[in-house]
Amino acid sequence: MLANLHNADIPRPVLDVIARLRELNHAVYLVGGCVRDMVRKVPPKDFDVATSALPEEVQRAFRKVIPTGIQHGTVTVVQGGTHVEVTTFRSEGDYLDGRRPSSVAFERDIVKDLSRRDFTINAMAYNPLDRDLVDPFGGQTDLQAQLIKCVGSAFERFSEDGLRPMRAVRFAAVLGFSLDSATRDAIPATLGVFRKVALERVREELVKLLLSPRAEGGLVLLVETGLLDVFLPEVARAAPEEARLARAAVQAAPAEVEVRMAALLADLVDRSQARDIGLRLKFPNKVADLVALLVETAKLEERFADPDPALRRLLARVGLAQLPALLTVARARVQVRAPERSAELERLCARLEALAAAKPPLVAKDLALTGGDIMSTLGVGPSPIVGEATRFLMDSVLDDPALNTREALAQRLKDWHAARPKA
Repeated sequence: MLANLHNADIPRPVLDVIARLRELNHAVYLVGGCVRDMVRKVPPKDFDVATSALPEEVQRAFRKVIPTGIQHGTVTVVQGGTHVEVTTFRSEGDYLDGRRPSSVAFERDIVKDLSRRDFTINAMAYNPLDRDLVDPFGGQTDLQAQLIKCVGSAFERFSEDGLRPMRAVRFAAVLGFSLDSATRDAIPATLGVFRKVALERVREELVKLLLSPRAEGGLVLLVETGLLDVFLPEVARAAPEEARLARAAVQAAPAEVEVRMAALLADLVDRSQARDIGLRLKFPNKVADLVALLVETAKLEERFADPDPALRRLLARVGLAQLPALLTVARARVQVRAPERSAELERLCARLEALAAAKPPLVAKDLALTGGDIMSTLGVGPSPIVGEATRFLMDSVLDDPALNTREALAQRLKDWHAARPKA
């Protein structure tokens, strides 16, 4: 594992920052997730630097520094056009709100800094110039054992920051690791702290879990630890077999957040509940609306015998842009719930795609007659009858798209108007 660290590809600007701080006799290390990833031989997404230098000493050491979080000891050094985040070693005071420490103290000792971190695999530090790895809590061993384990007391770590239990489960799902028994046992005991966490933060972790290669196992852990019942009771309290099938559908679906959320919810809640869940978890309105729409329309196995007009109405309801998402949710559900019907589903999918490819009129702006044309044909001004007429024409062209010409629609409109009861 050390060989992986020594051979890791670290960007030159990051090495330059480390070299400059070492030149000034400050202790300096790469820390956290980047060290974990390098040990695993996975390219890090970013590189965080920790140093014994105080923020003002870091600012003096470089020409361009942005004080991004200077009150917490973090500044961003702009080196060779690259932004490098540098944080002073620190320890933390008591956590009073389950979110953040009441105070921060700067330290000169890297071990004190590492001791405040959440999990052993995230509590390693590495200086690539000296090839020095600091691993006081056995992070390497736990990586080899594929174990998520808290630094020190799991109860204390989870009592400090209520999001940490959710992060533990998310790391297990993303990395394919197991939870250390003491770490797992501390989760139910600290759910009261987890309940204080802002739902935006919970949602961010849930999305990472849902998009992971082992989302199904992550969802099982959320149920078993009691976490899911706090923010998604509709799923946590579902009948065991229904919940199992919903989780399996998530795993079978492509890793897209709207698709996997819809696959999870489609057989457990209705459209209105799905939208409420999306908004409760602070998803953007657009995402909540799409998930609700997919939940409402996901049961395509109920439409195998539908004639073309009914399928065009479905396309109008869903919209051509969202058809691929609908088909993927339907395929994931049928794959786990009724695999023997997969061939039937594929025939329906082909019919829907063929109907969509024909570009039928699906919304009012696709009609050959505009609102102005309708008023002119009927001899009326703006009034409710224009909306009624538009809906009538839409119904007509959904039944038969060939009617969507100015002449045909004008004649149908006149016939419709003549047949209406007169006031």
